[in-house]
Formats: sequence, structure tokens, C-alpha cells
Amino acid sequence: MKRKNFITLCWISLATSMFFFFFFTDEKNLENFMLTIAISSMYSFVLGAGNGLINDFLNKKFPWSEATTKRAVISIISILLANIILVYFCNYMNFVVFQKSATTEEYFTGKYNYINWFTINIALLISAFLHAKSFMVELKKTSRKEVVEQKLIAKSANAQFESLKNQLDPHFLFNSLNVLSSLIDENPRQAQKFTASMSKIYRYVLEQKDKELVTVEDELEFAKTYCELLKTRFEDSVDFVFDVKKEDYKRFVVPLSLQLLLENCIKHNFATSSKPLIIRIYSENDTLCIENNLQVREQIKESSGIGLANIVQRYSLLTKKNVFIEKSEDYFKVKLPVLSIKPNVVSEKETDEDKAYERAHKRVKELKSFYGNLISYCIVIPFLIILNLITSPSDIWFYWPMLGWGIGLVAHGASVFAIGKGWEDKKIREILEKQNNFKN
Repeated sequence: MKRKNFITLCWISLATSMFFFFFFTDEKNLENFMLTIAISSMYSFVLGAGNGLINDFLNKKFPWSEATTKRAVISIISILLANIILVYFCNYMNFVVFQKSATTEEYFTGKYNYINWFTINIALLISAFLHAKSFMVELKKTSRKEVVEQKLIAKSANAQFESLKNQLDPHFLFNSLNVLSSLIDENPRQAQKFTASMSKIYRYVLEQKDKELVTVEDELEFAKTYCELLKTRFEDSVDFVFDVKKEDYKRFVVPLSLQLLLENCIKHNFATSSKPLIIRIYSENDTLCIENNLQVREQIKESSGIGLANIVQRYSLLTKKNVFIEKSEDYFKVKLPVLSIKPNVVSEKETDEDKAYERAHKRVKELKSFYGNLISYCIVIPFLIILNLITSPSDIWFYWPMLGWGIGLVAHGASVFAIGKGWEDKKIREILEKQNNFKN
């Protein structure tokens, strides 16, 4: 037991013993005072420490954050059984052992049933408070942990996205210089023209590299300029076909995606005047397709794979839509998702964080409502029992509110802790599976 809890129980024992000694003890002497302290201490430490130990044990074995429903069911069963046993033990020690106001036979024949029931409700109130407190502490820790994790995810996503974008600049420059180097040997005049055009393209690269997305229209204009450079070098060996729907022009793709894919087409395929490489860029079902006839070139050294991998990773950080790759004996095709809105990595993560907070806040309100209902039950029902026994002991009526409210409390708890929801979810999955099998 923690020192703080021990001191608290000592103060509770002293306060209750003073109260009962001064208001309910006829002979105020040292012996009765010590007896009152002993009885108060027994109730405080047995009920308080017992419920505290049960709560600590359940916190270790069944944490609220890992198994909320299971923990709720186990808590309800354990505190009911434990408190009945502890209360019967304490009352037995009080009335049979200490005060000697009843024999063992009298105690268990029903004479003290009302007192036992009243004490059990008080013990349940203490236990409900302890479990509610531990749940709130656990929920607060979990909420803080989720917020920290969401912030780390957002920061990590931003850092990863920036790293991927920074690959484009040196990657494009390196490949463009390779093309220029080849042209200098083959055709110096075209090399000069290529250098002038490359400056325009590189200006676009510098302008777009800090953007997450660009319009399809801007990317197509850039791709056409890049294709002119490729035509300058390969002439009739390469042909480009653009067939993109006008309605897709104002939608979005990741910047430099077309340039990287066009570059891949040239890099991995051979192109001659007799067997030209035909590259098509067209719209298809909310995607922008880049397709080429397959004329695989033998690679002297293995490709680094930066281009396509970069595009796939950047899309994965911005949207749940996937980049699709199709390959057959005749063609190779990449499908880029075109997006209607411009997502933002940080705002998406912040939205997820806000939603997580809203769910946690709603959950706390539901649990506070249930525990408020439980505490009210534990306070009001014992009061009604005492009122009934004092005013009309021959007419027992407190069973009706106790039973009716109790049924409502159980239903409330089942709703809050989703008891029985597993069966519903299982049945829903079975029905959906049957429908899918029927359609297939």
C-alpha cells in the first residue's frame, strides 16, 4: 500500500470513529473510544484497502486502454463478489466478535441483512469511485499519448515528403546532363538548342519542387516541353501522343511525375526509326496513364529505381489512392491518380488528431454519465432502504425502485461498454460475406 493511501485511510478511520463515538455511543469512556477506533479502522482498511488492491491488480492485468469492455465486465463481477465477502466479514467481526450483540447463528439467519445490504452499497460506491478514477487517469494518459503520436506522425510525414521532393532536383539535373553529354558528341547544334530548352525546364523544376501538387494542365505543358527535348535528340525514333480530357486539366498530380515517367520510358527501352518508341499520355477512369510499347533495352548496370519509387511514395503520403503499374508482353503502363482537391499532409494529420480527440471526449462523456448514474444509485437506494425501514418496516417497497433502477443501470452499462456488440459485428460480417459470395 502506498504511503499516501495509508495516511488517507488513517484519517478516515479517525474521523468516522470520532463521529460514531460522540453521536452514537452512550458510555463515553476510553474503552469504548478504543473499540470505536478499532471498528472504524477495520471497515476503512478492509473495505478501502481491499477495493484498492483489487483495482491495482486489475489495472496491471487488464488495463483500461487495452481491453475496455473486458475490464468493465471483470470489474463489475469482481467488486460485487469482493464487497459482499468483505462486508459480511466486517459486519460479522463488528456485531459478533467486538460488540457481541449477536451470535453466529443469529447473524447468518437474516437479522442483519438490511445492515449488510446498506454497507455493501456504501462499499460499492467506494469501489465505483476508485475504478472511475483509475479509468480517467488511464484515459488521460492514452489521450496524451495519442496526441503525441499524431504529432510525431505528422512531423515524420512532412520530413519524409520533403526528403522525397529533394530527390527530384539532383535526379533531374543528373539525367538531363547525361542527355546533354550524349548530344554534344552526336550533334553540337542540337546540344545548344537542348541547353536553352533545358534552362526553361529547370526553371519549372525549381518553381514546382516546393509544391505538393500541381494542376494536370501545368504538368502537361511541362511534359510537352520535355518531349520536344527528347524529339530533338531521338527525332523519328520516339513519338508522343497526348489525349487527356479537358475536364482533368484543373485536377492535380504530384509535380514532375510525367517527366520522371517519360524519362523511364526512354531509359528502359530502345528506340529506332524502324522500331519507334510510342509513348501515350491519356485519361482513364480518374487516372492519368503513361503507356509505351515494350522494347526492353539491356541494362549495363541495374537501375536505381528512384523515379517510379519516388512518385509512389509521394502519392502514399498525400492520398489513399494508389499508383497502378501494368506490364504485359507488348506494353508497360503507369496509372497516376488525378485528385479533385488539394490535400495537405499536416492538415490531414491534424484532422485525424482532432477526430481522435472528439472520439475520446465523447467516450469520456458517456463514461461520466454511467459512473454518475452508478454513484447516484449507490447513494439513493440505501437512503430509500433506511427511509422505508424507519417509516413503514412492515411494508417493504424499496425493492421496486432498487430493481427497476438496477435494470436500467445494467442496460446503461451494457450500452456504454459495448457489451454484446461483438455478436452484432460478427453477424453483420456474415451477412456482407453472403451478399458478396452471391454477387460473385
